[in-house]
Amino acid sequence: MSIMNWGRPRSLQARQVMAASIGLVAFLALAGVALDRAFLETAENNLYQRMRSFALAYADSDFARDGTFIPPYATPDPRFDRPGSGLYAEVVLADQSWASASSVGPLLPDGEMLAVGQEVFDGPLEIVELNGEPGEAYRYGRGLIWAGTDVDEGEMPYTVYILEDTAALSRQVEVFRAALWRYLGGAGVILLLGQVLILRWSLRPLRRVIWELKRVQRGDASRMSERHPRELEPLAESINAFIESERENLDRQRNTLADLAHSLKTPLAVLRTRLDAGTSEGELRKEVDVQLQRMTELVSYQLARAASGGHALFSAPVDIEPEAESLVKSLEKVYAGKGVLCEFDLAGGVQFHGERGDLQELLGNLLENAFKWSSSRVLLTARPGEAAADRRPGLVLVVEDDGPGIDADKVATVLQRGVRGDERVHGHGIGLAIVQDIIRAYRGTLDVGRSGELGGARFEVQLPSRL
Repeated sequence: MSIMNWGRPRSLQARQVMAASIGLVAFLALAGVALDRAFLETAENNLYQRMRSFALAYADSDFARDGTFIPPYATPDPRFDRPGSGLYAEVVLADQSWASASSVGPLLPDGEMLAVGQEVFDGPLEIVELNGEPGEAYRYGRGLIWAGTDVDEGEMPYTVYILEDTAALSRQVEVFRAALWRYLGGAGVILLLGQVLILRWSLRPLRRVIWELKRVQRGDASRMSERHPRELEPLAESINAFIESERENLDRQRNTLADLAHSLKTPLAVLRTRLDAGTSEGELRKEVDVQLQRMTELVSYQLARAASGGHALFSAPVDIEPEAESLVKSLEKVYAGKGVLCEFDLAGGVQFHGERGDLQELLGNLLENAFKWSSSRVLLTARPGEAAADRRPGLVLVVEDDGPGIDADKVATVLQRGVRGDERVHGHGIGLAIVQDIIRAYRGTLDVGRSGELGGARFEVQLPSRL
């Protein structure tokens, strides 16, 4: 296995599962980071509100006449009375300071006087714990002023600081993160399993298409079923059309070989009979020449029919006008003695969606038949047929002449292989048979009647819209 192929998914389901897994992991990771950040901000905001409440509680304290801070009798939290508890209070005045009992032992950052009304919240700041180990703490500070109880005492500014180490907040964050990633991981596994089930369900029609194709390959079914999702219907129709086309081509080749063998049997039998009868050399040479000419014509016809029968399913469109002009020029030379005039009535840009050889055989045989039977005029009409949704348009071809025409009761007979409208006219009676084979291959129809404009025969070919 080459390096380029290593790790490449082998199926659509594997590709979809891998893509879904990557997308799911990326989404859960981003969601986890966002939730973690939101929780951390919420926890810090709660810490800020709690420390602010502690600061306001100490702001309600009093001062002695000498300016000494008198702490509240009942502290806002018992941890303020326990040394090294992690919750500390400090009051800073212009010439002195006060610290709670919990501040005894730890080394805390020095606080500065803040302007009256100023508020700060910073951290984590480095501290030294009671046991001498380094630590971190958040700090809240608020600048206040004490107005005193007597008018003579005056106003005294001071600042209250509340510090709390990060241990409690860190424990909350760790617990939250452990629960967050545990639940997100579980949700990811459940979503991934659900995605796999959904993908298997959504890809079931494709597996059904593969199963039906294998049945067709084994010969258990002749074609694919028509019950498929709307998105797969064009695929199923194309495969069925391809299968039918190949099957018809194979049948046509077999029939062509059988017809060729059957056609050659009679000339060969004549030659064998003449040879066994001891015919003279001159007569035998003449008979051989006649029968060889006949066999050449039969082989040419069978090869032409085989070539025209195997039409391609997805051929490029062929413009009708240049093909028709080329055929008419050739026919005018063959029938120059009759002076036939061929007129065109072609819609702009009309095209034939099939093989060029099929169009040449179709137009050539119809026009040659019209030239053969016409008195002086032939009319070729071509226009697009009806077009189904999302399909290429069909085609309508009409060839008319001013000859004697064909009686309605003789139409079926004339269309039979090897039958000529008039036995006195040279030909093999196979031209219209080739036309019918081509029309049948393209799922079209042939209507034979009398021309209302020219009075002779009228051949109308209708080819349906194609894939």
